[in-house]
Amino acid sequence: MIFYFTGTGNSLYVAKQLDDEQYSIPQVLSLKELHFAAEKIGIVCPVYGHEMPGMVKEFLQKAVFETTYFYIVLTYGNRHGGAAELAESFCISIGKKPDYIHTVLMVDNFLPVFDMEEQTAIDKKVEEQLAAIKTEIGSKTVRIQKASEEDKNIHNGYLARVKSMPETIWADYVITDKCIGCGICTRVCPAGCIHLENQHAVNTKEGCQACYACIHACPQMAIRFGDIPMKEPNPGARYRNPNITLTELVKANDRTNKE
Repeated sequence: MIFYFTGTGNSLYVAKQLDDEQYSIPQVLSLKELHFAAEKIGIVCPVYGHEMPGMVKEFLQKAVFETTYFYIVLTYGNRHGGAAELAESFCISIGKKPDYIHTVLMVDNFLPVFDMEEQTAIDKKVEEQLAAIKTEIGSKTVRIQKASEEDKNIHNGYLARVKSMPETIWADYVITDKCIGCGICTRVCPAGCIHLENQHAVNTKEGCQACYACIHACPQMAIRFGDIPMKEPNPGARYRNPNITLTELVKANDRTNKE
């Protein structure tokens, strides 16, 4: 049994490699009962600012797990900043003790910094990483990936840089006149914070996870960043994991009918 959060398909792809029983965290959170039992229970999600997305943390706080082996796999694209130890600390703070946490280096889809064409051209040895992780999970290895001093310094440096920024800084984007009202952005948004008005997408930013699923999936490239500290290196390039279809992303994240 594995629970995942995905914006552009990386974490969904990893989840599919690790367990045949996959559940989307945005969908599961709407359930009244969050009590789960299985021999192994896993979480797969990206890290934003080296930590798990807010929605994943909310799920972990609310869920009750009955299992003999609890593991977390974190996807990242450049530097993980000690993400495994940060995830462990959060879990312990809410009364959960992971047996295993490891990271997977994949395409970095953080558009304000990375060029998607350059990222997809880099062979990050994803399959080799997944094979090793799958073997360790299969044997119920107990291990938390250690953070080096460099990892810790990177995370502390990040915290210092964003300290004076608004919490919503990375969710500052606008929907331009290129929008044709197709509704794709409303259906790939895990927070359900985008809706259509008069055939034009409107972003309320309420609960936005800054996953950029909407920006990456927009066929018209009608969603652009607003007042953020940096500009996209390649505004014409977007990304979705090549092994994941748009239909799968919609199935995972669509909350247009949420109550």
